[in-house]
Amino acid sequence: MSEAPDAAQLPSQHERNMAMLAHILQPVGWWMAPLVILLIKRESRFTSFHALQALLLQIIYLILIVGFMVLWFGSFVLMMVQHAHAKDAPPPLGLFILAPLLWLGLMGTWIVMLVIAIIYGIKASGPSIRFWAVWHGRSSKSDLAGLLFNVMAFSSRRYCR
Repeated sequence: MSEAPDAAQLPSQHERNMAMLAHILQPVGWWMAPLVILLIKRESRFTSFHALQALLLQIIYLILIVGFMVLWFGSFVLMMVQHAHAKDAPPPLGLFILAPLLWLGLMGTWIVMLVIAIIYGIKASGPSIRFWAVWHGRSSKSDLAGLLFNVMAFSSRRYCR
């Protein structure tokens, strides 16, 4: 027994466009674009929900970047300290192995963030069936994107009411 959402619950095309922009502008606007959209469109539950979702993705991305940077500088300092004790030794091999791996990790997280932003931008601009289902407790977890959507929906649920 499923209930269809009434027209009053469905977001307008303008709200969908703003929600899409909150996601799509992440790669160039980082956290500032979703924050501006959130502050401008605070009265719209749909738009503020997607802007908060984009902000959560940017927070996760920032935590990963900081983790990679700490690992990068920590390993660099450790290798240089270890290398300083060895006189006339070649450059540390770990530097040439770890540095490219950390760079690939940074680029990989950026690509994953870009793909997620595009996927959710497309989903936000389309029909709002998933949004309606999450708000009414009928969420589907059939794919990884759906699972991530539901996690983000749960975390931002209290801010959109």
